[in-house]
Amino acid sequence: MPQQHKPNQFGRIFTPDEAWLAQRPPEPILDPALPIIDTHHHLWIRDGHRYLLDAYLADVTTGHNLVSSIFLQCHSMYRADGPKDMRPIGETEFVNGIAAMSASGMFGTPRVAAGIVGYADLTLGDRVEPILEAHIRAGGGRFRGVRDSGNYDADPIIGNGASEPHRYMRPEFRAGLARLTKLGLSLDAWTFFTQLHEVIDLARACPDANLIMGHCGGLLGYGPYAGKRDEVLAAWKSSITELAKCPNVSMKLGGMMMRLAAFDYLAMDAPPTSEDLATHWRPYIETCIEAFGPDRCLYESNFPVDKMGIGWAALWNAFKRISAGASVDEKTALFSGTARRIYRLD
Repeated sequence: MPQQHKPNQFGRIFTPDEAWLAQRPPEPILDPALPIIDTHHHLWIRDGHRYLLDAYLADVTTGHNLVSSIFLQCHSMYRADGPKDMRPIGETEFVNGIAAMSASGMFGTPRVAAGIVGYADLTLGDRVEPILEAHIRAGGGRFRGVRDSGNYDADPIIGNGASEPHRYMRPEFRAGLARLTKLGLSLDAWTFFTQLHEVIDLARACPDANLIMGHCGGLLGYGPYAGKRDEVLAAWKSSITELAKCPNVSMKLGGMMMRLAAFDYLAMDAPPTSEDLATHWRPYIETCIEAFGPDRCLYESNFPVDKMGIGWAALWNAFKRISAGASVDEKTALFSGTARRIYRLD
């Protein structure tokens, strides 16, 4: 495996290969008037890869009707000094500046980072409240919540966001979540499918919390899970069905490029078409929609991470193909309405 394609701390995240992406001719845009809120993307400078406002706009201005987006924490632009627990405030300050640039209208109609999800260590318990209040001040009215990742797998090939297992089960974490909820903020939950029982327990223990589950519930298809598609699908589906019984949980649809490994895009001469990707992802996305309903499901790009495997236009065409049989109201919910309500964009 080439050096640039070796998994890092967070798993299979690589810099997108623009020349490889260009091997696939542009597709006609499906349902171009349908409003889209991208509920999960990043902005960063990481390992020499710059993905800032201009790069994101270059991807999204391809014919789909993006109206706004939600930025998700990615350890970007933390403060260089000061108390360690306050350093993530720098990310919110940085993104709020980009959001203000976008809101000026000088860069087109999409309102990039209309909602900001940052990071605060919820295991601080009650002590996390002043950090959350600092995020709110730094966000200029755009701060919507926190992603404090609990994804952990014992196999080092997988790559973890959490430094320990069972993070969501800790009493300190739940005390921090109570502070988050009290301030009207949401938690973007992120675990692997093997840990969904912990999210279920968290949702039941904290029924007032607004939990937004990322990336279809953390499917895995590489490392020790390679070649076990049917086994993984069955276990995941059982957990998804149970998780959907928690009315305070919503589900993001997408974000499976780096973890699911449903197809080996690194070995392909060209990116998949939207039809190809829809075929790969349909069983997972349709299961989530059936379990949660359109009013609790939100489509996400996970760019630039999922750009490793497909371009923006084809990705959203794939989502539209998967939801082609939905009613007008259901499509509105899936592509923008649920996001607008869950992230309180109004």
